[in-house]
Amino acid sequence: MSVNDPLGDMLTRIRNAQMRGKSTVRTPASKLRAWVLDVLQDEGYIRGYEPATSANGMPEIEVSLKYYEGQPVIRELRRVSKPGRRVYMSVKEIPQVRQGLGVSIVSTSKGVMSDAAARSANVGGEVLCQVF
Repeated sequence: MSVNDPLGDMLTRIRNAQMRGKSTVRTPASKLRAWVLDVLQDEGYIRGYEPATSANGMPEIEVSLKYYEGQPVIRELRRVSKPGRRVYMSVKEIPQVRQGLGVSIVSTSKGVMSDAAARSANVGGEVLCQVF
C-alpha cells in the first residue's frame, strides 16, 4: 500500500494505539520516522523504540508508548507541515506549543530537533508536527 504522508501515517498510528490503550505500536521504518521518534523519546513522550521486522520481511519500528496513571502522556499530536502545504519558519517564528508545555518538532539543516533545541542552535526549518 502506498502512503502519501509517511510521517502523518506514523502519528495517526500512535494516536489510534493510545486511544485503544495499547502498550506498543508498529510502523514501517524510515530515517525520518526514527529521527522524529528520537525527539519524542528525548522529550519524554514515548518510552522508546526498536527496529523490528514484519511477517513479510519488511523493516518496521516498534514504538513503546508511555502512560501516566492510565492516561497517555501524549494528549495532542498534530501534523503541521503536510505534503500539500509545507510550513517553513525562521528561528524567530517557531511557535511555542501551549506556552512552552508542548514541543514543536522541526526539521532543520542541522537535523530533526525540538523547538527549544532549534532556538538554541539558532536555526529554522520545516515544522513537522506539534506534541502536547
